[in-house]
Amino acid sequence: MRSDTERNRRHLIKAAARLFENSPTPVSLAEIAKHAEVSTATAYRHFPSVEAVLHAFRAQVGSELRDFSARQTTRGMVRLEAVSRCWVSLVLEHGGAMAQMRSHRGYLERLREGTGYLAPQAQALAEPLRQTTEELGLGDLGDEALYLWNVLFDPRDILDLIKSGRTEDEAATRLVAALRGALIGWSAAERQRGE
Repeated sequence: MRSDTERNRRHLIKAAARLFENSPTPVSLAEIAKHAEVSTATAYRHFPSVEAVLHAFRAQVGSELRDFSARQTTRGMVRLEAVSRCWVSLVLEHGGAMAQMRSHRGYLERLREGTGYLAPQAQALAEPLRQTTEELGLGDLGDEALYLWNVLFDPRDILDLIKSGRTEDEAATRLVAALRGALIGWSAAERQRGE
C-alpha cells in the first residue's frame, strides 16, 4: 500500500475512534472523513461503511492484544490473567469506540465463519485459555472457552464496572475470577451431560 494510502486509512480509523468515544449519536462516514481531513470519496475508497471502519479499529486493537499475548513467557492461568488485564486496559484506553461494536449475530457464529476483526483477539486468547483449562484439569473447551471469555470481557460491561466505582485492577481481578469459575462450571455441566 502506498504511504499516503496507508496514512489516510490510519487517519480514518483514528478519527472514527475519537468520534465514537465522544458521540452519543450515530456517526456518518462523511463525518469521519471530515475529522480525518480526507474527502468523503477517499473514505469510501477505504471503507464501504462506518461498520467497516469500526471493524478495522477493533482488528487493530485485537492485534495489540495478540502481540502482547505472544510476548508472554508465562503459561496457563497466569498468562490468561495477564492477557485479560491487557484487554481491560485496552478497553479503558479506547473507551466508547470499543463499546460501539455490537452485532446482531452471535459470537460463536461470527468466530467460526472467520469474521476478520475477531481473529486477532481469538489468536491472543486461544493458547492461554487452552493452557488454563488443561491446568485446571478441565480438558480443552475449544471455542466455548473463547465464548465465555467474550461474555465476561465485553467492553460495555468493563466500562460499566469502572463507572460503577471499581478500579481497573478490581474490575480485572473480578472478571478473571469469574472466568475461572465459568470455565469450571461449563466443564462440569458438559461432563454431567455426557454421563
